Formats: sequence, C-alpha cells, structure tokens
Amino acid sequence: MRLKRVYDERSPDDGVRVLVDRVWPRGIGRAQAAIDEWLRDLGPSTELRKWFNHDPGRWEEFKARYRAELSAPEQRLRLEHLRDLARKQPLTILYGAKDREHNQAVVIAEEIEAG
Repeated sequence: MRLKRVYDERSPDDGVRVLVDRVWPRGIGRAQAAIDEWLRDLGPSTELRKWFNHDPGRWEEFKARYRAELSAPEQRLRLEHLRDLARKQPLTILYGAKDREHNQAVVIAEEIEAG
C-alpha cells in the first residue's frame, strides 16, 4: 500500500487508486486523477476537516478525533474494503492535501495496517 497526492503522476505500479477525500480536489479533472474508486464518505467530516485546517499543531488531536469517526460501523466496513483490496493487489490511497505527513490518508493507512 502506498500513499500519494492525487496530483502526482500515475505510475504503472499504483495498482488500484482510491481517493479518500470528502471533497473533490481542486484543479484536477476526473480523467487526470485516474482514480478507480472514490470513498468520499471515508474522509473526515466537514466539521473535523475545517477544524484541523491542515495545521500540524493540531495533528495529534486530529488523529484522535478522526479515529473516533473511523470507529463507526459504516467506516469500519469501508476500511475493511480497503484492506481487502490491499490483500489482492497493489493499493494506492490518494488524497489532495499538500502536506504529505499530516492528512487523513496517513491515518487511514495506519488503521488498515493495524487491522
């Protein structure tokens, strides 16, 4: 499993490309994004996303709050879907944030790996 900005060029080894943003990333069309699936409901709630505002100083609290959101039964099913994909083939989780270390895809990957 790998994490990649949706704006990064597609690579042959990306495998299945899944976007995990609730809002479609700005300035990129669907063809250019080359996604296989968009799990918009797996992204953080609008409330949490706006509160975090990509502030690294809020990262630890964001992770805790987002993990609480991810504990909902419907979110657990979405995470299990990603785990299944990753077991069968290469999986690339896509996100739109500029910050590669402080975004929801990082938390999602940790959750998938934790099983």
